[in-house]
Amino acid sequence: MDFVPSDDQQTLGEELRRLLAGACNPDTRRAAIDLPGAVDRSLWSTLADTGVFSLTLPEAEGGVGLGRADATIVFEELGRAAAPGPFIWTSLAAGLVAGAADGSTVVGGVEPRRPLLVEHLDGIDAVLVVEDDAVRSVPAAEVTGRLMERPTDPLTPVTLVEDLPAGTVVGDAAVAERLRVDGALLAAATQVGLGAACVDLAVAYAKERQQFGKPIGAFQAIKHLCADAYTGVELARAAVQAAGVEIDEGASSDVAQRAVAAARIVASHAALTAGKTCVQVHGGMGFTWELDAHLFLKRSLVLDTLLGNVDAAVDQMATVLA
Repeated sequence: MDFVPSDDQQTLGEELRRLLAGACNPDTRRAAIDLPGAVDRSLWSTLADTGVFSLTLPEAEGGVGLGRADATIVFEELGRAAAPGPFIWTSLAAGLVAGAADGSTVVGGVEPRRPLLVEHLDGIDAVLVVEDDAVRSVPAAEVTGRLMERPTDPLTPVTLVEDLPAGTVVGDAAVAERLRVDGALLAAATQVGLGAACVDLAVAYAKERQQFGKPIGAFQAIKHLCADAYTGVELARAAVQAAGVEIDEGASSDVAQRAVAAARIVASHAALTAGKTCVQVHGGMGFTWELDAHLFLKRSLVLDTLLGNVDAAVDQMATVLA
């Protein structure tokens, strides 16, 4: 089992990072806040053209046919760019909902738990409902609710929904389990990217901000903060990629779930630590709307609730280790 990314995987990540540097920069991210559901359809088409949504779909079904380890690299870059929109849900829906793989259908998702919160509702075409024994696809136009005025993440608008229409069954219990594992893995990979972006932002500022005649990065306290954040992100990246490899190598369901749960816990902690570090290193400016640190931090907090959530992963690992 090889946990070191191949040359092809490294190239995949580098090329996507270059693409996103132009297609999803601070200006385009903030502009997306004012779009319906904070979904940038132009960016969506760009991501679809690069195969993001069809990445793990078999070639026989029109997909790229890559593995979960490859997907973690791609979604790390999406996190690093804080790309707006339900790209994890749309990727999970590829092969289940028509148009998801090629980006012509933007798919959000939800688990039927209370309160029932649907993200990006005004900007999506379908809602994927992941239940214990089935997966359903519901047209977004049939879902109604109250848009929350102040969501945790301004790039992730949330609608409070009372009930969901029946929709169409597109998967059984086995598919639902696969979506939960894959979704948790992609959420963790995205958090690695968010954490990495925060480290880069903090380090860059620490090198240029002067205090007492020298860059603040020269002070030990700042060095330690940045070093701890960097170490956490690197550890999380290794855990996430290892979980992807476990799945690709055909690990049993129990082993795969444990690997993903561990990766999700580590990635969540790393992203939170890096986000707080970035804010702290920037001092008073770190709390301002203009700095992107809060967008990375808030997105990570929102991802903690996706498909099973981090608390469930902690409970799962506690049971294993008891």
